[in-house]
Amino acid sequence: MNPEIQAFFDQATNTVSYIIRDPASSHVAVIDSVLDFDYASGHTDTRSAQAITDFITARGWTTDWILETHVHADHLSAAPFLQERLGGKIGIGERITVVQDTFGKIFNEGTEFQRDGSQFDRLFAEGDRFSIGALEGYVLHTPGHTPACLTYVIGNCAFVGDTLFMPDYGTARCDFPGGSAEMLYGSIQKILSLPDDTRIFVGHDYLPAGREDFQWETTVGEQRRANIHIGANRSREDFVTLRETRDATLGAPRLIIPSLQINMRAGHMPPPEEDGHSYLKVPLNKL
Repeated sequence: MNPEIQAFFDQATNTVSYIIRDPASSHVAVIDSVLDFDYASGHTDTRSAQAITDFITARGWTTDWILETHVHADHLSAAPFLQERLGGKIGIGERITVVQDTFGKIFNEGTEFQRDGSQFDRLFAEGDRFSIGALEGYVLHTPGHTPACLTYVIGNCAFVGDTLFMPDYGTARCDFPGGSAEMLYGSIQKILSLPDDTRIFVGHDYLPAGREDFQWETTVGEQRRANIHIGANRSREDFVTLRETRDATLGAPRLIIPSLQINMRAGHMPPPEEDGHSYLKVPLNKL
């Protein structure tokens, strides 16, 4: 059985969120939701998440899962907002504990910040299976961009997060703590071992030069043939050289500091301080 898919594109962060529906029932999952955030003012907004909520509630659907492909460094997760209104379990890869340990130290979070993944309802490992109604899915552990990156394979579809982009844009950066171009190469080969007609849904699109419309769906076969970083049977050695050379030219994502502090908490804000407000830290000369 193959899912029905509805995509929501957030142009402010170039992020694609997905609703995946079991066609035989009213059960759905949401992948990679977005909480709108104005960095200059420190204000959050829920218009993007509300659009997903409205779409689901208007149809009377039941939310089984709110899934994250990884701890995003370029947008805030709206998982708690969605869970409060729609229900469902929040899931991420079990290696979130590595990410929490790494960034718990970078942000000097102290012992009160739990580094065991307990902020999430389900920690997935390679090969774990899950259900959306009667629709079966399973998990591929696809590290490289981050240690906890997952690909969710549901029917004839693979939701790859940032591991792969559209063929004309390439692949994920690997220069964050715990990232590895060598690991990413192996993860991509795992995805490309799926059948050629597997539909791949990417986590972002950045509208490379020469293309006028945003896109987020491709196939394994198209990626294998045409991906500018990994296609045409590029060797591991060539890929690692290309990826590491490109990564050395990239600046930090605009929202990396707030995103990491919030997303490693499953989308929850840091605990309020004495005045009742939450605050974010900016580690100087550390990231």
